[in-house]
Amino acid sequence: MAHLELIDYARAHRLVPAKYSGKSALAALPLAEHVLSDLSELDAATNERKIAEGGSNPEMGPGELLYGVPETRIVNAAFSHPGPHGGRFNGPGRGAWYAGVEVETSLAEVSFHRRRFLQDARIRGYYTFDYVDFLADFSGSFHHIDVSERAACLQPAPIPQCYGASQAMARALLYEGSNGIVYPSVRHPSGTCIACFRPALVFHPRRDREYRITLEAETNGGSREIMQSH
Repeated sequence: MAHLELIDYARAHRLVPAKYSGKSALAALPLAEHVLSDLSELDAATNERKIAEGGSNPEMGPGELLYGVPETRIVNAAFSHPGPHGGRFNGPGRGAWYAGVEVETSLAEVSFHRRRFLQDARIRGYYTFDYVDFLADFSGSFHHIDVSERAACLQPAPIPQCYGASQAMARALLYEGSNGIVYPSVRHPSGTCIACFRPALVFHPRRDREYRITLEAETNGGSREIMQSH
């Protein structure tokens, strides 16, 4: 089984699409105050982060989320927007904060998923995506995957079927009180990833550099990527 080890990682990298890293789009609309108020109420009724903060997510109580600290919205969104199939170490009901110990690892991970989207949609040509690098520090006891578990938990494909074993492990560890899992990156073999289960353990989240990733995707499965920081 996965075993506990102490970690002390400063400046772990999570790349967030730039369009989600700013203030709410509603705040920029030139509308009357009462109209913005109505739109905000509608947004709150359908926004998964606000639903979780209001106590209506059955897998995560509002007391687990962050309030009144920098980048609260970004951290809470990672846990309350898990996606319809979840991720490698989280199910569809509760998210996690995924980060790469190295920025190259995070770039490889997000590039893989963007490329997969383009290929699944049979889109050709170059497409550019902007990301903001959110840094956070992690210190404490986290589970590490044993060598015997890697074949089952770190399968590269098909997605989401390959997440079955790893999600089952994560669910068991979560309810045993685990802080999260450290594991070798599937998309960047020399890199290390963190899946943090607890919002309060995403320490000192802050913005760092911005990255622009340009991908060339082809329907035959080929692709090429260009990454720039600015």
